[in-house]
Formats: sequence, C-alpha cells, structure tokens
Amino acid sequence: MADNRDTAVIIGAGPDLGSALARRFARAGMTVIAARRTPDKLAPLAKELGGRLRTAACDATDEQAVKELFAQAAGAGALRLVVYNVGAFVRKGVLDTEAEEFERCWRALCLGGFLVGREAARVMLAAGGERRHRGTIIFTGATASLRGGANFHNLAVGKFGLRAFSQSMAREFQPRGIHVAHAIIDGQIESGRAGRSVAERGADAVLSPDAIAESYYQLHLQPPSAWTLELDLRPYVEKF
Repeated sequence: MADNRDTAVIIGAGPDLGSALARRFARAGMTVIAARRTPDKLAPLAKELGGRLRTAACDATDEQAVKELFAQAAGAGALRLVVYNVGAFVRKGVLDTEAEEFERCWRALCLGGFLVGREAARVMLAAGGERRHRGTIIFTGATASLRGGANFHNLAVGKFGLRAFSQSMAREFQPRGIHVAHAIIDGQIESGRAGRSVAERGADAVLSPDAIAESYYQLHLQPPSAWTLELDLRPYVEKF
C-alpha cells in the first residue's frame, strides 16, 4: 500500500488504459492526478473515485502547461509515479501525409514525452526522499516502437523517438534513484471501439486495460536492485 501522501500523475488519461491506471493507483492509496486536453470527459471517473482523483487540463506538447501540471502535482503530495500515455495516429501513406499531420503526431508521441519526463524528474529530484527510489516514470509504447510498417510512419517515428528518450532518461536518472521504464503494448487494448472488444475478437485476444495497469503498478513496486527498463505486453494469442 502506498503512503497516503504519495501522488501519481497520468498524462493521457483516456477511457481505457488511462482510466484503468487511475483506478489501480487510487486502489493502492495514491492521490491520482489525471490529465488530458479535455478533462470534462473525466467526470464519470472522478465521480467513481471521489477524493482520490483530481483532474487537470493539459496539452502535453505545451511546455508551460506541463510545467503548471507538475507544479500542481508537487503541491499535492510526494510525486512518486508518472505515466506518459498519450496517443496520436493518422494512418496514411507517405505520399498522402501532410507535414502538419506528421509533426502533430511526433509532437504528441515524442516531444510531449520529453517535456513530461523532464518536469517529472525535476520534481522528484527536488523533493529529496529516499535516494534509492525517488519515484517511477513509465512511458507507454507500442508495436510501432520496434518497427515501422506501411502507412504507420506517423505512429512509428514518434514511438521510436519516445523509446530512445526513455532509454536515455533511464541511463541518466536511474543512478539518481528514478526508475524509468518503457512498456511496449504489442496488440490492441480492449475498448468499446469496433474490433477491440472481447465479444468481437474472443477471450484474451485483446489486452485488458486492468491487466496492463497491474503490470505498470508492479513496475513501480520493483526494488532498486532489479529494475526493468523495458517490458513488453501482448495477448498470448498474438503473433510476434
């Protein structure tokens, strides 16, 4: 169980994985700050979790907005866990892709990860605390973090960059007590969208958001003598 002063921040708190993360961290006793560009969509989750959840408006590609979010987090308690879970994707061929589309996806997937990772590390280091484990920062990756596919360049470029950034962060900050991890979500996450439900695809054919959230929380609980840098998660029926 977490200390009741511990705070977790989720950037990209959508209805599927983001909400499952909020529920898991709140169940562990943490105060959760769930951030997204449209926080009004978090009203049902806020009602469900009550005082354990605070919502915030944040565009992860806006440097000032990210700084303000982490200033809020620093005032809410000891920042112990941060998850960057932002998604952006436009499926198109290279010849049909506009420069604005390409840049927008890169900014959301990669630049935002840099801004969030930097500010999270600043807050964790400034707070002091146990030097062996000051906190955990987790970046959500995808199959596209490892390989680019036709019509998937808008996703792959940003996810490749986010993976590289997480590796660099880990090597810089893990010796200073911040556990940095990258999670490759290799498959589709269960949701209400077409083709992503258990009823449509069968049991264990899509990743359970709750199961992913449990894995993220267990990453946070790892002792400093055995930290995971990269974790890949997929349904057992998924080809890889």
